[in-house]
Amino acid sequence: MEKISIKPPVEVRYAEELALLAKYDTGKRPENWKLSPKAVRTFILGGKVKTDNGNVVISRKFYGNDALVERCIITLAGNRGLMLVGEPGTAKTMLSELLSAGCCGISTNTVQGTAGTTEDMIKYSWNYALLLSKGPCREALVPSPLLVGMEKGIFARFEEITRTPAEIQDSLISVMSDQILNIPELGDDGLVLAKSGFNIIGTANTRDKGVNEMSGALKRRFNFETVEPVKDVRLEKEIIVREAQNLAKSNHIDMPVDTDTAELLAVTYHELREGITEKGTHIDKPVAVMSTAEAVSVYYQTISHAWYYNDGKIDLGVMTENLLGAVCKENKDDLEKLKAYFRTVEKEKSKVGGLWKKYSETAKLLK
Repeated sequence: MEKISIKPPVEVRYAEELALLAKYDTGKRPENWKLSPKAVRTFILGGKVKTDNGNVVISRKFYGNDALVERCIITLAGNRGLMLVGEPGTAKTMLSELLSAGCCGISTNTVQGTAGTTEDMIKYSWNYALLLSKGPCREALVPSPLLVGMEKGIFARFEEITRTPAEIQDSLISVMSDQILNIPELGDDGLVLAKSGFNIIGTANTRDKGVNEMSGALKRRFNFETVEPVKDVRLEKEIIVREAQNLAKSNHIDMPVDTDTAELLAVTYHELREGITEKGTHIDKPVAVMSTAEAVSVYYQTISHAWYYNDGKIDLGVMTENLLGAVCKENKDDLEKLKAYFRTVEKEKSKVGGLWKKYSETAKLLK
């Protein structure tokens, strides 16, 4: 039976583009990379590829600071660890996946950091049945992402690194410094030297600062890049529409995305995140993360409700209820801030009529 993934890895989703870029890539490549830095940039930020049959457009996948993406690629090309930091929902994981797929052809060699992450989840563990029957041998070894990355010369991705205990984080220091991993149980055969191309991309949320703060020694092994929230409302709307369309397609929801409603949500998230409306009125910012990723989730929930319950017609009241659930899940005071925002919407925008007036009328659902 064919296996169908709900969310295919980046290298599967964009396999045709990666193959095209590789075929016509004439740039200089770091050792063991699938694409040159120039082609990786095109893969992530979009552009045109000159082929035998004319120019082919490569889609843009990351919307943000282009210079940041270039710095990330150069950091990795220089064999330096890369740490992406920023607010939750700023597409750090997406950028990490895109970089890994473009440079190495694989994005799934990943450690998901949690309070329960142990050293064997990062480096290696054992098949204890084989260990008991054959003793310590390579056959009984179960490589974890760090060891896989070293042996294959690919990136290891470490998500939410500051969620893991400090002693687990620091197990990376010697590997990143010496590019060597020692497996004492294997004796003389237990020294693993990293193959060219190996590197580590980490991500960390600034909201987790102080949970398990990285040591100075580990920080020095990384170049840090801060991924900022989307500042442009039009761009945020574009992201919401694009990602909602992708989610709808993957879940067989066959209805057009209402771009006007997406704009309402993009403006709402932008103004709540910035603490000021387009007319200059200052508002209280919620404690909750007002990320673009959360906006996509709220909008997709609204589309799903329209598809399954409302004959494909979007209900602004449902969107407001979904917004309420997203904003008020961390702090009860955020409900009053959201109500205050809707009062401001009623004063500033409902006079223009249309969707904004209908949107402001859904404030009665904020309970």
